[in-house]
Amino acid sequence: MLNSISRRSFMYASAFCGVSACQTNLPRAFADPVWEKAEQIRQKITPPSIPKAQFLLTDFDARGDGIFDNTAAFKAAIDACRKAGGGQIRVPDGHYLTGAIQLHSNIELNVSAGARLIFSTDPMDYPVVLTRYEGVEVMNYSPLIYARDAKNVAITGEGVLDGQASNEHWWPWCGAERFGWREGVGHQTPDRQALFEMAESGIPVEQRRFGPGHYLRPSFVEFYNCENVLVEDIHLKDSPFWNIHPVLSRNVIVRGVEVVGHGPNNDGCNPESVDHMLIENCYFDTGDDCIAIKSGRNADGRRVAVPSENILIRNCQMKAGHGGVVIGSEISGDVFNVYAEGCAMDSPDLWYMLRIKNNAMRGGVVENIHLRNIEVGQVARAVMICDFNYEEGINGPFTPVLRNVSMQSIAVKKAVRVLDSQGFAKAEIENISLKDCIFNGVSSPSLIAHTKDVALKNIYVNDALVSAL
Repeated sequence: MLNSISRRSFMYASAFCGVSACQTNLPRAFADPVWEKAEQIRQKITPPSIPKAQFLLTDFDARGDGIFDNTAAFKAAIDACRKAGGGQIRVPDGHYLTGAIQLHSNIELNVSAGARLIFSTDPMDYPVVLTRYEGVEVMNYSPLIYARDAKNVAITGEGVLDGQASNEHWWPWCGAERFGWREGVGHQTPDRQALFEMAESGIPVEQRRFGPGHYLRPSFVEFYNCENVLVEDIHLKDSPFWNIHPVLSRNVIVRGVEVVGHGPNNDGCNPESVDHMLIENCYFDTGDDCIAIKSGRNADGRRVAVPSENILIRNCQMKAGHGGVVIGSEISGDVFNVYAEGCAMDSPDLWYMLRIKNNAMRGGVVENIHLRNIEVGQVARAVMICDFNYEEGINGPFTPVLRNVSMQSIAVKKAVRVLDSQGFAKAEIENISLKDCIFNGVSSPSLIAHTKDVALKNIYVNDALVSAL
């Protein structure tokens, strides 16, 4: 049930206890004000309240044979649950083929440990809905599981959500041959450019209509303008695009989730314009950023103007990905107050521990980003990158702002460099603080340009105490 501590959540918390969980409850006299703020945020994040009524999916003519189309059965169960005022829809053991699933207020979808939801690879099984694609609002294919304007909604259980994306389905739309695209086959580039041009021109969202006949891939799980959200213990694999994507939502918990998929843009979790969110005890092994915080792209992000803020990341494990904790690049609506602690990262295919990416087309303010008690086996590039030269770089009229970034008690066994921080002349990065960190296996010097106030305290690089990077 929602109020219990899941077996996987307990295992992850126990595994990381030596890194963080046993170090965060410090006596008040020694508490850090930065992390006191994080604790205040955590206390405001609460699980949804779901009615106790239960609805068994197989009572609505579902078949778990992996062949029968259960889209109608899911809808019937959800409609019955909704009519009754809400409750839990239980998916028993079996393999259930389905198209899009839309959840509503006061509903929990519980997928048992022996159950597998197999999502159709036919785009026509995903009706057009309001969504965001790379930070731009659009009418496009429904995410595989979708909720809009819902309050108290959850996906729980230790079962598998299988997006079935591959080099044969969904992934070729990215236009890259290594993901199955071939000459003469449609791909996302023209549609993506058309959408971005519509947004810059102020075309109303309802007229930005894609879906059938177009090639913008849907996210896997999306909560759009929802409140009191929980995703717990589920295994997600092989998403068409981003995996867990809460948008314009408040009070969100993602806990004990495993995300695996190495396709294009297979980000693990993308909080976008979200307020008060907890991501804890999760495992990410992805084809893009493990966790990437966003707030809208360019003109559309400025039009909606809702930041991502008050986000806690705790006791997570990151394997492959472009970055472990990432902010950007779609951050035109700003990002404030992000805290990550007690995580473990280790893979030759993980580029960075912390990645912040922005440019003069996005603009936006990013401030108060704090990491502590992180263990890194290896990253392929830098431990931390702050990059204002991403994509369009300086070619734009807006000024990106980044200030107040701290790293404390970070232990790294192998990285090419410690810091890659590059602003530009009219947009300097401000106030980076490193304290009580050990960086070993460092093979190249840090790159620091248009960055001021880099403070070091008790920092070791390759076993030597250093006063500068």
